[in-house]
Amino acid sequence: MWTRAQLKENGKLAFYRSYWECVAVTFLMGIFGAAGAGGWNFNIKYYQENMENLSYVYSPEAWHAFMSFLAAFAVFGVILTLISIGLKIFVGNVFTVGGSRFFILNRTQKTKIGTILSPFRSGEYGNVVLTMFLMDLYIFLWSLLLVVPGIIKSYEYLMVPYILAENPGMDRREAFAISKRMMDGEKWNTFVLSLSFLGWVLLSGCTCGILTIFFVNPYAQATYTELYTYNKIKAYNEGFIR
Repeated sequence: MWTRAQLKENGKLAFYRSYWECVAVTFLMGIFGAAGAGGWNFNIKYYQENMENLSYVYSPEAWHAFMSFLAAFAVFGVILTLISIGLKIFVGNVFTVGGSRFFILNRTQKTKIGTILSPFRSGEYGNVVLTMFLMDLYIFLWSLLLVVPGIIKSYEYLMVPYILAENPGMDRREAFAISKRMMDGEKWNTFVLSLSFLGWVLLSGCTCGILTIFFVNPYAQATYTELYTYNKIKAYNEGFIR
């Protein structure tokens, strides 16, 4: 059985082995991975309330022009949101898989930053995109029921990017099944492992996120890679992967 201290110590050693490369890779993973997370928000109620007051001041022509501007702005926001989501699906998720491969290799050898592009070169780009998209979709749909089922699913599928990193052509059903089996009995401990980084996250807030870029994210990513390595060895020993 793994311990948090063991995983974090091994992860820290791997991280320090290729410090700047790890920082660069996690930065790219974060930039593109978060591209579709926010979206665009338009507070229509606020504008409706304030436009009623403005209607007493402006002429009908000015009012019409201003509403046309708001409509154009809304269309622009929708387009921007769709572009953001597209980047997440077709680039961000692929970078997550490529970054996972980088950290897997970095455990035992000096690895180049360009490894993050490996899914684009593997010939299995479409399979990686589809599998990661479905993973996000399933987690989102489970989250609609209640927050807790979504969190449970996110930990259940935590190993999927690592599995694809080593097997980009693997059928998505098999990748989900293996990840689910790997995380069986590990989800709570992994959740506690995630909480162990909370202090670093809070401290990073005092540095306007600088600590996150240069330490917390690569440290955490290297630690989760150690978890994947442990789970893979356990899977081989138990005979459900060969």
